Amino acid sequence: MRKPIETRCIHGNSDFSFQDANKAVSFPIYQTATFGHIGVGQSTGYDYTRVQNPTRERLEETVSALEGACDTVAFSTGMAAVSACFELFGAGDHIICSADLYGGATRLLQTIGQKNGLAVDFVDTTDIAQILARINPHTKALYIETPSNPMMNVTDLHACAKIAKENALLLIVDNTFLSPYLQNPIELGADIVIHSGTKFLSGHNDTLSGFLSCASQELAEQVRMIAKTTGGILAPFDCWLMLRGIKTLSIRMERQQENALQVARWLEAHPKISKVYYAGLPEHPGYEINRKQARGAGSMISFRTDSVETARRVLEKVKMITFAESLGGTESLITYPVLQTHNDVPEAMRARLGITETLLRLSVGLEHVDDIIADLAQALEE
Repeated sequence: MRKPIETRCIHGNSDFSFQDANKAVSFPIYQTATFGHIGVGQSTGYDYTRVQNPTRERLEETVSALEGACDTVAFSTGMAAVSACFELFGAGDHIICSADLYGGATRLLQTIGQKNGLAVDFVDTTDIAQILARINPHTKALYIETPSNPMMNVTDLHACAKIAKENALLLIVDNTFLSPYLQNPIELGADIVIHSGTKFLSGHNDTLSGFLSCASQELAEQVRMIAKTTGGILAPFDCWLMLRGIKTLSIRMERQQENALQVARWLEAHPKISKVYYAGLPEHPGYEINRKQARGAGSMISFRTDSVETARRVLEKVKMITFAESLGGTESLITYPVLQTHNDVPEAMRARLGITETLLRLSVGLEHVDDIIADLAQALEE
């Protein structure tokens, strides 16, 4: 029987038999670039850290245990993982993506992806009819973010998995916003799950990482070959930081989403806030779908102010909340997507998605919720 996810955060799928010679409770950092051979044609199983390292292996096994994956590969950043994912495709291949997508992924597809001959359609994947309308003989994959960044759109993964299976497509899901604690796309039919591990998996705003978790051995072998060849792997010390962060994933996610729901409700009632985007609010259009496929709504909120002046005033006046990019850490962060995470997205596309100068994105942290609300209240005051 599979262990509860809280236990898997700390021990992965291990049988608790790991014992360091010195009885170390924390898995050791194998800070080495290379490993000696025990004889000609003989190996300990580790040869060179770009290919594999015991600390990275432990981390990858832990993330696989959380996602229910066949195998996981750890990369140096979230974008390194996304880039490796698109190396699975070649010139002439067509991919259907969520239109509301992390700006770095959009930039990658519209620059390097285009250079490499990929054809991409950005569609509203909450509308299944739009997905079906774009499938053609060259379509190879559906690439989904749910909830999306930054508009918090929720895509039905069960429906997407059905479409993917019927059309022999790969279903790729970026699960960064909810983490494996709240959502497991592989169980819903996904072939590949992507994480920017920098965010909730790390949880402390202190290291970069990315992950590709695969549902099949065949895909996993392809991803490992790409990682080995392109070299964007995660270093041993960063792997150790990730292992340390994941141990508290369950309690962090519970408290952060508890805080987020209270903050979202408070924002809804504020006269200077015209719209709140949070999948945990019953009035959110994706609320029921999210409840069906996830165990919570996470702690990411976007909201629209009554004016550009109000938005900029909030960014300049917050004190405890930090005006910064990134998300998912213990500290609350507020971001201005139009100038930060989505600055490289074409202006017309931003406008169509609703990423305007009045939109702010809030990553709710672990501070006392009264302090988070008080900071937002004083920042909204004229």
